[in-house]
Amino acid sequence: MKKNLSLISLALLSQFSFADVEYKLSITQPQHHLGNVEITFPKSAQSYVDIQLPDWRTGRYEILDMANGIRFFAASSESGKQLKWQKTDKNTWRVHLNEPTELSISYQVYANELALRSRHIDDSHAFIDASGFFMFSDSFRQEPVTVSLDVPDNWRSVSGMDFANSKHSFKAANYDVLLDSPIETGINELHKFTVDGRDYELVIWGEGNYDVDLMLRDLKKLVKTGSLIWHDYPYDRYVFMVHATSGARGATEHLNSTIIQRHRDKFASRDDYIGFISTAAHEFIHTWNVKNYRPDGLVPYDYVDINYSDLLWLVEGSTSYLEDYLLLSAGITTNKEFYKSLTRTLNRHLQTPGREVQSVADTSFDKWINQGGDHGKNYSTNIYSEGALVSMALDIDLIDISEGKVSYRDVHSELYKQHKLPNSFNSADVKRILKQISGNDYSKWWQTYVDNPAIIDFDGLFEKVGLEHVYPSGTVKVASIDGSTQNAGQLLELTHVARGGNAWQAGLTAGDKIVALNKHHVRKDLPSTLALFNPGEIVEVNFIRRHKLMTVQLQLGEKANRSKVIRAISSPSSRQANLYKAWLGVEHPNSQ
Repeated sequence: MKKNLSLISLALLSQFSFADVEYKLSITQPQHHLGNVEITFPKSAQSYVDIQLPDWRTGRYEILDMANGIRFFAASSESGKQLKWQKTDKNTWRVHLNEPTELSISYQVYANELALRSRHIDDSHAFIDASGFFMFSDSFRQEPVTVSLDVPDNWRSVSGMDFANSKHSFKAANYDVLLDSPIETGINELHKFTVDGRDYELVIWGEGNYDVDLMLRDLKKLVKTGSLIWHDYPYDRYVFMVHATSGARGATEHLNSTIIQRHRDKFASRDDYIGFISTAAHEFIHTWNVKNYRPDGLVPYDYVDINYSDLLWLVEGSTSYLEDYLLLSAGITTNKEFYKSLTRTLNRHLQTPGREVQSVADTSFDKWINQGGDHGKNYSTNIYSEGALVSMALDIDLIDISEGKVSYRDVHSELYKQHKLPNSFNSADVKRILKQISGNDYSKWWQTYVDNPAIIDFDGLFEKVGLEHVYPSGTVKVASIDGSTQNAGQLLELTHVARGGNAWQAGLTAGDKIVALNKHHVRKDLPSTLALFNPGEIVEVNFIRRHKLMTVQLQLGEKANRSKVIRAISSPSSRQANLYKAWLGVEHPNSQ
């Protein structure tokens, strides 16, 4: 309904509306996370204009209620006359116009949501995602925009947008470009480089144990890999923004840039660094996958409502899967590091009972409401890890039936060629492309692994490409309760109880605090506590629930003390070695 209203608003545009929308952000109280926004909309003859702040931001499929930081909203005409307005919902301000006029809007914004990567201001910087700062009107959404910043003199401003008329001002073709082009302004370090005629920037806010030379070396390798999948690059200039923080972590893709947040001390070790460069690869892939082709329901973006799609697994999960391929192909990571990453994803999947309940299509559609925690793990899946494994299964199947001539990368290449924005695609389009490139009908495969919970024969898949998923040597069986805990002082608090497992059947649930097993007080963690007992043994569990001491009988289960690992088989056949190379772009480590 809101999209229809947007079309009606556009139809009511007057002949006055074709001019720039001007935004200005003044940061005068950074220590209090406050900024003042002024907006000038072009002249309009409408009786009223609805001014809105987005309810979510691209790249995070969750309603964020960002209008909660807005105060002191005011509206005036071009002559300075105050205009009447009222809020019609939580993030819409309706301004009434008595005559044709330019419209000036002002308000204060509270920006202290660094971890959401929507808005943050402090005395050292501001991270400006337009969705958290700048209101819009559907009436002027397609007009050119300019943004000017009033910030301290010693701050530097960086964005994927082009500069306008100063070092703290930018311009964009319309609001959609502005919203997908964040600005980092503040005390930062900036590094520029060029690869294959395209310009890149690395801007870092915050001090940390990062190695800039290493980051630059590998980013130069990474940005060359786009041609391994797609036929062209959709940008001439791209910005990597990095926040070295004390707590915020995560990343978000944008049209011409990405923002990556990591703890300031999580760059130096090899594992931490791979975490950083993998994130960079993930967001880089998004420059194509979602920023230049995306599924129905996300085209065009509706910033004030939920954007449903049953293909978010292809948006995010496929990106997670392809990131490791790019890193390995570029020589940034090794075969063993690829196996380690894939092992982590697969083992997480196998330890999630929700994989038997929810399909990747359903978890995509429900991404906006899916919850984490104990219930989520038991009854839901994850568009990232689950989508990555379904993508891998499809990739290996394509490579196997085509003798290495066709891969899942070809699917994404065709999506970019055939469904580049403003077009979109749906599941039928993907299945059509699969048949086009392979000659096979993938409808049954899709129903089995996408539309229903994916029960994948991983051993069979890995055998095709010369890998195996096995327990490392020295693994032994130990007692288990089919759950996990966290230390709660002198107690162990259950954080997850696997659906149908031993603790579940005994009546234990997340939140219960275990005091003792067979009158043995719990130790500092669950493994050392269970080490006192044997698999199959029946134990008495004393625990606290609702501040009362309770007791149940529980028969201990059995599990391996180590997780399975993925590794290369020692003697692959020539076919396995060939398919491995077609799959990952590098030689099988044990090929003859």
